[in-house]
Amino acid sequence: MSRPAKITINLNALRHNYQLACSLAPASQTLAVVKANAYGHGATACAKALEPFAPAFAVACIEEALELRDSGISKPILLLEGPFTNDEVALADQHNFWLMLSNQQQIDFIAAAKPKAPLTIWLKIDTGMHRLGLPPHEVEQAYQRLMAMDHVHSTVVVASHFAAADDLDKNFTKTQIDHFKSILPSADVPTSLANSAGILAWPESHGSWNRPGFMLYGTSPLSTPHRNTETLEPVMRLESKVIGTHWVEKDETVGYGCTWQAKQKSLIATVAIGYGDGYPRQAPNGTPVFINNQQAPLAGRVSMDMITIDVTHIPQTAIGDTVELWGENIDVNVIAKACHTIGYELVTRMTQRVEKTYQD
Repeated sequence: MSRPAKITINLNALRHNYQLACSLAPASQTLAVVKANAYGHGATACAKALEPFAPAFAVACIEEALELRDSGISKPILLLEGPFTNDEVALADQHNFWLMLSNQQQIDFIAAAKPKAPLTIWLKIDTGMHRLGLPPHEVEQAYQRLMAMDHVHSTVVVASHFAAADDLDKNFTKTQIDHFKSILPSADVPTSLANSAGILAWPESHGSWNRPGFMLYGTSPLSTPHRNTETLEPVMRLESKVIGTHWVEKDETVGYGCTWQAKQKSLIATVAIGYGDGYPRQAPNGTPVFINNQQAPLAGRVSMDMITIDVTHIPQTAIGDTVELWGENIDVNVIAKACHTIGYELVTRMTQRVEKTYQD
């Protein structure tokens, strides 16, 4: 027997979502972003599922890229944060990693390198995110410097990143797109702007390369409903089981801090999941779970190992019943909104204590 909290990853859904990203931008090449352990879904398994289709992958850092290489992934891998030290350029040469360059120091690393084969370089420019990227006035000189290097591939991709593409009511994304186009070194330079939100809702951002991440895992990155998100299929299902039931009388409280009080005689079910597993402690009373084909609300604070739910309206609830925390029936974004965070955080924060299984 094992603790019933578990994650199920649907790899068919992952492939479906990748194909959706491709279909929305058929003139672009679509790499798959599998950073942060594929947003908590398992980078190795997800990359292997997508490798027959994706021309390249993207990760945050060289450690993540080396993990994929060690697992047998052979497609090119883009390091989104580029090399942190000079010696990482040699590793990139050895393992066919592509490098995103965001500052002059990284360009100096490339200038000093002596690779065995030309390096594939992406040049990131800051169009308003103000996190990473060259300022616009440095772009032309940096691009020409790279193009003059014999050990740099003749095609340098120019990229940027959106700050507010999830909000369709803001004009800032359009401003970034226009700014990006105005500072390109030439009209025919290959480009990459679109993240998941860009692919789904900003077709004018589609470039030579698109970079879907969150949408691959079946959840919308957009803050409002959109027709292109309706066919996304959730990839992660987080579930556990009821490990206890008991009745409490009217006015009795449940859980730490006595934050939930029964308005009537109530049936409480205890479920083996908690913040020690990655379920958010800040989930308030009323946060929904799915049990016996209907929703039930959280009743009391999330503990390290358990939650309690009010199943008075589901009196047949018994020990051993399955409880979905998010997945096909409960959108992770619903839980995130209740917790004043985003779905990205919830899926990436799951701990190793939760068993992960894969369905193909």
